[in-house]
Amino acid sequence: MKVLLFTGLGALLFAYYWDDNFDPTRLRGARVLLTGASAGVGEELAYHYARLGSHLVLTAPTEALLQKVNFLSYVQLTSRALPSLTDSKGSLVVVSSLLGRVPASFSIPYSAAKFALDGFFGSLRRELDVQDVNVAVTLCVLGLRDRASAAEGVRGVSRARTAPGPQAALAVIRGGATRASGVFYPWRLHLLCLLRGWLPRPPAWFVRQDLNVSAAAAA
Repeated sequence: MKVLLFTGLGALLFAYYWDDNFDPTRLRGARVLLTGASAGVGEELAYHYARLGSHLVLTAPTEALLQKVNFLSYVQLTSRALPSLTDSKGSLVVVSSLLGRVPASFSIPYSAAKFALDGFFGSLRRELDVQDVNVAVTLCVLGLRDRASAAEGVRGVSRARTAPGPQAALAVIRGGATRASGVFYPWRLHLLCLLRGWLPRPPAWFVRQDLNVSAAAAA
């Protein structure tokens, strides 16, 4: 039974990602406001959009400022941009994290901010649909990225590997260009999010497999 279940899930995920109508030429001349463009996936997004011929407006707040206003900055920027996006039938592409879908140890402030993003933009998508407003909301769930600050924050504590920035950025661009409701990179994160619904509180021994508990306690 379990084999059939996981086979079915694998087939569904394959079909989900195989259906791709991404056309890079459609991004030529597109207007893109990109926040957090100084490092990590944000920097890679800027490079990719530039190569594709998009017109970019870049912002690069400091890491400390981002942590303080992580959620509120998204809300304020969205509120200001929404009238223009409604007129142009544009898209909101939100870069979030697996920690906004699945709780993780020793990352409470960051995880709480990302969960808030999921709730805000999920509700916003519903409201836009009900009001028949043609603005796409794409929520991107990424794993641990190769940004120096992200890797440093869990160094010695988590055994998770970093995800390559350029490939993650391409996944975000494809999702936004096709107006997908969600992007998961690496793709297996989608499965982890589904499993979280079936196993909301995994046993402690299972969680410890991805943690160096002694290092976390020392931190």
